[in-house]
Amino acid sequence: MTTCERIQLYVRTLWELARYDVLFAWGGMRAVRPPQMARCEAGKQDMENAICETLRNIAPVYWKPIRCLQRSIVTARLMRNRGIAAEVVIGYRPSPFFSHAWVEVGGRVVNDSPAYKMRLQVLERL
Repeated sequence: MTTCERIQLYVRTLWELARYDVLFAWGGMRAVRPPQMARCEAGKQDMENAICETLRNIAPVYWKPIRCLQRSIVTARLMRNRGIAAEVVIGYRPSPFFSHAWVEVGGRVVNDSPAYKMRLQVLERL
């Protein structure tokens, strides 16, 4: 990935984070759902890694804490815009209650620990 492409990815990531904040404040969950996957391509693991790394680098300097749902939806949007079949998964544990969101590509957790997939029941796939 060239320096110019990396800068574009950082700018696009910041845009998507801010976009999420505004849309969620005005329209809730319906407004922030990731777009449908128009096409999917295999073999883009370098791009998957670059997107996840970019979000990890931006999180400490973003103006507010980035929660798992926001991080996952933004990750999925960025991946889907590049033709990667990313899926947001929301899971939960009933007792004591705990919930978490992550992104899967081809059944593989890409932006978080795979332990969530094993320990939580799936509530929703977006």
